[in-house]
Amino acid sequence: MANQVQLNVLQQSVASWNGWREVDPEVRLDLIGADLHEADLHGADLSKADLRGANLSGADLSGAYFYWANLSGADLHGADLYWADLRGANLTGANLSGADLHGADLSKADLSGADLSKADLSWANLSKADLRRADLRGADLIGANLRGAYLYGADIRGAYLRWADLSKADLRGADLSKADLTGADLRRADLYGDDLSGAYLRWADLSKADLRWANLSKADLSGADLTGADLTGADLRGAILDKANISEAKGFI
Repeated sequence: MANQVQLNVLQQSVASWNGWREVDPEVRLDLIGADLHEADLHGADLSKADLRGANLSGADLSGAYFYWANLSGADLHGADLYWADLRGANLTGANLSGADLHGADLSKADLSGADLSKADLSWANLSKADLRRADLRGADLIGANLRGAYLYGADIRGAYLRWADLSKADLRGADLSKADLTGADLRRADLYGDDLSGAYLRWADLSKADLRWANLSKADLSGADLTGADLTGADLRGAILDKANISEAKGFI
């Protein structure tokens, strides 16, 4: 149950809220289950706030600060989080479907089990974020930084990952079928057993990536760099390898 006094200050205006926070920055923020749907919270300082189960659907949260906030189970579908600061935030099981997270900083955030389907995450920072079993179907991740991210078992079918940085990311067991990874950086990424069937990997950098037992059937790997990649047991039936660099690749027949 949200602290009603705090909720009243927040609903009054962002200026009032931020001013109140400056006076007492260490106060515990209890906004559990708060109904803030379609609220205008542009630039609000909600760092370290407890927003578990809160309804923030359709809210304007652009440029807001959620540094180390707890948004576990929160409803953020359709919310505007353009350039929001969500570093280290707990978003486990949160609903972010269709949310605008363009340029948002989600580094080291916990998004395990979150629904990010059709969300705009273009140019977002997701480095070292936990996206285990997250739903990223149809999400826009163009140019996103996913370096060292944990994407074990994530559903990334049909997502747009052109020019994204996935170097050293853990993608074991992820479903990337029909995803667009054109020009993506997948150096040293762990793609063991992944489904990449029908994926677009044109000009992608897969050097030294672990692709053992991956399904690359009908994938487009034209111009891709597979130098030193491990393709042991990989299914490459119908894959396009025109101008791909497979020098020193392991398991390639």
